[in-house]
Amino acid sequence: MMLDLELYTSVFLCLIPFIFLLFINLFQSNSTKIPKSYPIIGSYFSILANKQRRIQWISDVVRSTSNLTFTLIRPFGFRQIFTANPSNVQHILKTHFPIYQKGDIFKTTMSDFLGDGILNVDGDIWKYQRQVASHEFNTRSLRKFVETVVDAELNERLIPLLAIAAEEKKVLDFQDVLQRFAFDNICKIAFGYDPAYLLPSLPQAKFAVAFEDSVRFSSERFNALFPFLWKIKRKFNIGSEKKFRIAVDEVRQFAKQLVNEKQRELNEKSSLDSVDLLSRFLSVGYKDEDFVTDIVISFILAGRDTTSAALTWFFWLLSEHPEVENNILNEIKAKSESPVYDEVKDMIYTHASLCESMRFYPPVPMDTKAATVDNILPDGTFVKKGTRVTYHPYAMGRVEKIWGKDWANFRPERWLDKDEVTGNWTFVAKDMYAYPVFQAGPRICLGKNMAFLQMKRVVADVLRQFKVVPVAEKGVEPVFVSYLTAKMKGGFPVTIEGRKNTDF
Repeated sequence: MMLDLELYTSVFLCLIPFIFLLFINLFQSNSTKIPKSYPIIGSYFSILANKQRRIQWISDVVRSTSNLTFTLIRPFGFRQIFTANPSNVQHILKTHFPIYQKGDIFKTTMSDFLGDGILNVDGDIWKYQRQVASHEFNTRSLRKFVETVVDAELNERLIPLLAIAAEEKKVLDFQDVLQRFAFDNICKIAFGYDPAYLLPSLPQAKFAVAFEDSVRFSSERFNALFPFLWKIKRKFNIGSEKKFRIAVDEVRQFAKQLVNEKQRELNEKSSLDSVDLLSRFLSVGYKDEDFVTDIVISFILAGRDTTSAALTWFFWLLSEHPEVENNILNEIKAKSESPVYDEVKDMIYTHASLCESMRFYPPVPMDTKAATVDNILPDGTFVKKGTRVTYHPYAMGRVEKIWGKDWANFRPERWLDKDEVTGNWTFVAKDMYAYPVFQAGPRICLGKNMAFLQMKRVVADVLRQFKVVPVAEKGVEPVFVSYLTAKMKGGFPVTIEGRKNTDF
């Protein structure tokens, strides 16, 4: 009996540390959402359990902390810092910009697809590409883009497609339609090439499908719990990596054909009438077709999904907030006599509505940098050299400290200041480090103004003639997923209703 008592006592004493740890974990789970971490595997179980809602889960964890920052322990001790703290974002994207770069993990993951394109490089090679490309985004180019490229795609393809859908009462996947619209536009800007992806038949254009596959497989690489697995599959050219290689080869071969054709034109004419990005880079003397191909593919990726993602979620939010849609319609009426460029440039309320929509559903919900030296963030978080630091626009759009107690309300007016005498709205921009939807600092998105002009042109033309009605029951929020950029899981099925003359 005494032996049994001693045995039980010994077992109990051995269990005390584990009981204590369990108590601490239970206490922490009530005060914070930071996932539990274990030796070797880190927070593997939490990561696995939230695999299908990764963006939302990280957002919940970040917002539960006092400094809007936490460190995720991945398997084998790899650490990744997530933050929604504007001071940290400014530190990363501006004040300590030189030491927070793309990093080896990002470059390795994306190198097969993007090579040395602007989205995948740092330093002098990045500066050069940005300098040359910046000429494409000046005021003159923007005006031409809206009045020619976007207008043609709207009048000749998107609007007729919606008119047919309205007449035949067809259900459209509006996410797919908007992606096709954006793909045609960005290919014209990047290559001077029209893929005709938004024809009435909604064709499966080979280049566009291969590009979509390349983006999807790249995203799967980023989200892999054990990155060495995709590297092994790439080594042996099997499974998803084999499919990825086939898709990337298709994209790059087609892009190189366009590069060679454009170079021949340039050789024959000595100068080109077109002002697409490809023409600019070839005109300044770059002859390496691989390098020029990398550049153009990066710009297609940057312009293809971002505007379509923003517009997809915007039209869903309008369906949930008819008062906002009515205000936009009133603005469209007031601007209907203006020239095309001036009309969309001066649509203040629509601009604010788009900003508010992207606050909830940013096209790029997370972005990652890697520290090249040891560093300390403004909130006191230590960053060891080589650590990935991810700022989280999706979470930042939901932080009460930034947006106030009504942060959960879709309210475009938070971006506006109204003149009490004239009744006119003035747009009031937010701090770019509290709203880094287009990045900020030296790497702020070159195409920001072009994206807004394109989106406002689409909104004006579509809403002027049609009402977009989601098929899903009102109040049912679509599932937000991210494949490098944001999407609606399963698409965005809608019906199109024509507006009566009396409606407008």
